[in-house]
Amino acid sequence: MEGLTIAEAKAIQQLLAKRVRLDDDFPETLSTVCGLDCSYSRRGKDGRMIAGAVLLRFGSWERLESAFVEGETPFPYVPGLLSFRELPLLLEVLRRLERKADLYFVDGAGIAHPRRLGLASHLGVVADIPTIGVAKSRLCGSFDEPASSRGAESPLRDHDETIGTVLRTREAVKPLFVSPGQKVSLESASRLVLACCGRYRLPEPTRQAHRLVTERRVMWKEKGHDATY
Repeated sequence: MEGLTIAEAKAIQQLLAKRVRLDDDFPETLSTVCGLDCSYSRRGKDGRMIAGAVLLRFGSWERLESAFVEGETPFPYVPGLLSFRELPLLLEVLRRLERKADLYFVDGAGIAHPRRLGLASHLGVVADIPTIGVAKSRLCGSFDEPASSRGAESPLRDHDETIGTVLRTREAVKPLFVSPGQKVSLESASRLVLACCGRYRLPEPTRQAHRLVTERRVMWKEKGHDATY
């Protein structure tokens, strides 16, 4: 990722977006799911980052395995090009897990992206795994606010194209912006995210991945760093 220009990165996204598949290609009955999240160092010029992954048993949400990796960010922050910062360490943290999951939930966008290749899609294409993007905020597109009840949803659209779902996972809380990453359909993405949500706004895979990198953030602070999301 180092040495890429913004124009080159956008061209790569446009090429890889052609390889995104929106058909369901994961086990009908899920056994395990994985959540992925990242955190950055706020202080200093080192641009260090933590990537975390948790492997859970679907339904019981028992943590079966977890891993994290720390390293340098290889690409500057540019809106729409987040995957070029996070992808290298996310691929590394996946290699540190002993087992593969049936489905992967990524804290970031899938196809709900200006060039239809957000972090979840980029990771899914490169690693050849089924992914769903679960974003806390909208990157692009327009929508009508869904009803306040749990499970209420509305389509996220970019012009005439539906690129995701605005999903209310708990009553009267802010919705999530769900989009398929790779090998997952639009309909299945929102259904599966809701199936992974219980008492919390976030689905268990990304919620527990968030907890993992938060634990590492505490250790960073003890070392004189600070981290944010």
